[in-house]
Amino acid sequence: MKKFVVEEGLVMPLDRANVDTDFIIPKQFLKSIKRSGFGVNLFDEHRYLDKGVPDADNSNRPLNSDFVLNQARYKGCKILLARKNFGCGSSREHAPWALDDYGFRVILAPSFADIFFNNCFKNGLLPIVLKEEIIESLFKEVEASVGFSLKVDLERQLIIPVNGNDIPFEVDEFRKHCLINGLDDIALTLENSNTIEQFEKGWREISPWYFSSTS
Repeated sequence: MKKFVVEEGLVMPLDRANVDTDFIIPKQFLKSIKRSGFGVNLFDEHRYLDKGVPDADNSNRPLNSDFVLNQARYKGCKILLARKNFGCGSSREHAPWALDDYGFRVILAPSFADIFFNNCFKNGLLPIVLKEEIIESLFKEVEASVGFSLKVDLERQLIIPVNGNDIPFEVDEFRKHCLINGLDDIALTLENSNTIEQFEKGWREISPWYFSSTS
């Protein structure tokens, strides 16, 4: 998992509440579990004018020019500004995979669906909960300023605008530790590999019958 310490980038506004995981990555793209290659189909049903098909060449598909992700001013965006209950719906882990694969590193919203919120941390994304009035203010600033960007400092737990006051945010200490060190569940387990090996060795010694092969 990619480490997250400080990220700076363009902010893209998605001015819609209750964005569900099917909006983020439609169900027909859930066949793969490789965690990569989903970015091109992020927001597929709203990003393109035709119906997306798994494993298709997306380079010549007609784009929906009205959809925010296709607007030139947000090209290369890293920070997603969203409304309440972002990531609701099914528990598909492909949703954070698609966001990460596209290039997003931070999601700012007044609230998130619980499972999506947890899945973000497990896949290197930082979801930040902010008060409604702060989110509303950021939407206004993004609309008013082409190229509006933010710096997000996880270690200091600050969102830093180019102009204006820093915005503090809360994050669970354990999740913060995992993001800063790039530790997903597998990496966390491997940190205890010596202890696991010692346990297995001891278990073999006291219960050899358990490991014996049967004919």
